[in-house]
Amino acid sequence: MFLRATNRRKDGKDHRYFSVVENRRLSSGKTAQRTVLYLGEVNDKQATAWRKTLEVFDEEQHCSRTLSLFPEDREIPEDAVDSLQVRLSGLELRRPRLFGNCWLACEIWRQLGLDEFWRQRLPSGREAVGWEKVLELLAVNHLLDPASEFRVHRQWFLSTAMDELLNVNYAVAEKDRLYRCLDRVLEHKQELFVWLREKWADLFHADFEVLLYDLTSTYFEGAMEENPKARRGYSRDGRPDCLQVVVALIVTTDGFPLAYEVMDGNTSDCTTLRGFLDKIEQTYGKAQRMWVMDRGIPTEAILAEMRDPARQVHYLVGTAKNKIKQHEKQWLDLPWQKVRDSVEVKLYEQDGELYVLAKSAGRQAKEVAMRRKRLVRLLRKLRAMRRSLPGRDQLLLRIGPAKPGAGRAFGFVKIQLPEARQPVTRESFQFHVDKAKLAEAELRDGHYLLRSNLAGGDPAVLWSRYVQLTQIEAAFRSLKSELGIRPIRHQLEHRADAHILIAFLAYCLQVTLKNRLMMHAPGLTPAAVMEALATIHTSCTANVEH
Repeated sequence: MFLRATNRRKDGKDHRYFSVVENRRLSSGKTAQRTVLYLGEVNDKQATAWRKTLEVFDEEQHCSRTLSLFPEDREIPEDAVDSLQVRLSGLELRRPRLFGNCWLACEIWRQLGLDEFWRQRLPSGREAVGWEKVLELLAVNHLLDPASEFRVHRQWFLSTAMDELLNVNYAVAEKDRLYRCLDRVLEHKQELFVWLREKWADLFHADFEVLLYDLTSTYFEGAMEENPKARRGYSRDGRPDCLQVVVALIVTTDGFPLAYEVMDGNTSDCTTLRGFLDKIEQTYGKAQRMWVMDRGIPTEAILAEMRDPARQVHYLVGTAKNKIKQHEKQWLDLPWQKVRDSVEVKLYEQDGELYVLAKSAGRQAKEVAMRRKRLVRLLRKLRAMRRSLPGRDQLLLRIGPAKPGAGRAFGFVKIQLPEARQPVTRESFQFHVDKAKLAEAELRDGHYLLRSNLAGGDPAVLWSRYVQLTQIEAAFRSLKSELGIRPIRHQLEHRADAHILIAFLAYCLQVTLKNRLMMHAPGLTPAAVMEALATIHTSCTANVEH
């Protein structure tokens, strides 16, 4: 690395700006230069307002002094007190390490009181470093740059200032210590949920009366012979070839997670709700909570239990689109009520439940466009087959792969195939769009049928709460894309579960920062803040000749 000076004449005056630059050797043999750090303008007698200062310790006076810095080829102004000329050519920047984003992550950890929580539950024995600091290191890594424990040990820890922020040495990142930390955290998971709930209530006055519930899956890499939870099932990640576990999550409307559970990879969605209802009541007591869920999660038996007045539980759940046609007689003659600019609803009650039929114009246009796009792609492929007229077996082989890409749009195309041993001609191979069926489907696009046991509920409130299911979808996206919950490489069951717990802790830091920004800087996102702070580095040593 070296120091580069840039001269610029502005308002009749000469200004010099300095940057720390490094050379990078390219494969072609040439050298490219990269700006590592911009230092701005170094002081001169024409711009005293831009003087750079340095705090030094005077060994003779046993106190700190602030000195103004000037380059070696500029004389020190007469009005400059406690000044120093610096030979900039002798400046060396050694081992710059990430500091800004690491500091913010550690600060959020302390604001949530997680240092105190884990210090009480992970007491130190003969170890040189407390286990709570090892866990903080892993959680911060998952928030900023998700990596395996081995990569944290080998590379990531050395590139950051976490040793200074945690006030520890390299012992905190020993490979075996990182793995053994995973063996100690799972037993405190339930206490962690209660602790975080109290902290979010104190910091943000969070409301925990409306709960969003959904499930996702995350897959493994490897045989996972020692993990009984690793099973094959419906993969939300598009990886049916991999073993997986199912993760059920409960969050509030503000995105604060209240609880989660790791289950076998072949767990059916509709078998999970009863256990969570009991667990939430045991942990936080009975209250008039509302559970918001997507269709497929609750069974009719569970909904009947939730309607029991003694349980004091409300629900709001979506239903399949075929239910809209089944209930057509109830809602067909009812007037639409406008709850938003592009959303209208109809209400009716049946068998002790309130049904809300919602129609979103924006969603309707989107669903129509998506279906027509798939139809156009499918028809284009069929026309190409009709022009080339391949053999019957080859024709079937080409139609097969086209069906998954078309999705449900494939059902709107009627295809006439030639009989066995019949030649493929334009007469024997024909197709057309079922326009009546397509028009009926487009008529119901953008419609949602919601059901609830909350009698007399405001339709606008019910619709807005159902739409807030996007909060839990956002949580799953963050866990998978930003916080490194997948893939799981740990072979042991308890370590795989601990890996998910650490990703959960990282999400808690992220959602806390998100709500802080909504209060003080609504235009910023956690990712943008972390990216900006990642430009702040610290250097372990610097040599300056003067």
